[in-house]
Amino acid sequence: MDISVRGKNLDVGDALRTHAEGHLGNVVGKYFNHAIDATVVFSREGQSMSTDISVHPGPRGLVVQSSAEAADAYAAFDGALERVGKQLRRYKRRLANHHKARPQDTLAAQQYVIQPDDENEEIPEDAQPAIIAEMETHVATLTVSEAVMRMDLGDLPVVMFTNSANGVLNVVYRRADGNIGWIDPANATG
Repeated sequence: MDISVRGKNLDVGDALRTHAEGHLGNVVGKYFNHAIDATVVFSREGQSMSTDISVHPGPRGLVVQSSAEAADAYAAFDGALERVGKQLRRYKRRLANHHKARPQDTLAAQQYVIQPDDENEEIPEDAQPAIIAEMETHVATLTVSEAVMRMDLGDLPVVMFTNSANGVLNVVYRRADGNIGWIDPANATG
């Protein structure tokens, strides 16, 4: 597994780099022998240190992300690593118990990043938003529980997927009250 350790506006010393690579390699290797890559980013947030960890555990396109803040870089890393370990354990358990070698179909789609409106500026009604980035992405064919798992593991606010039960595009999202919402147009009534 390729592990990248870097600092955002700070220098990551050899001791911290070795600590992060060793511990992250052990935790990921415990659950996935052939993980693709991982990234650890350290940054300073005021008086505390922040650590963001992102792991690609396998070829299914899943990304497990975690972050933590603490007074020093080691404690921040250990907090984020604990959460990544817990997420990987849950993911591995779900794969082993419930989802036996089902093919993963994907649908090609286009993804856009749109510039937010400036609240002080008056915008004409016919104005089009400025597109900052345009990327190709894939919409996976999943069950609802797999989509929720992917959303939780990736720490994402929303996941669009093709529902394997009915072949229709569905969306799961995290609601403001903390619960998970599910949009299924196939079950819409009149």
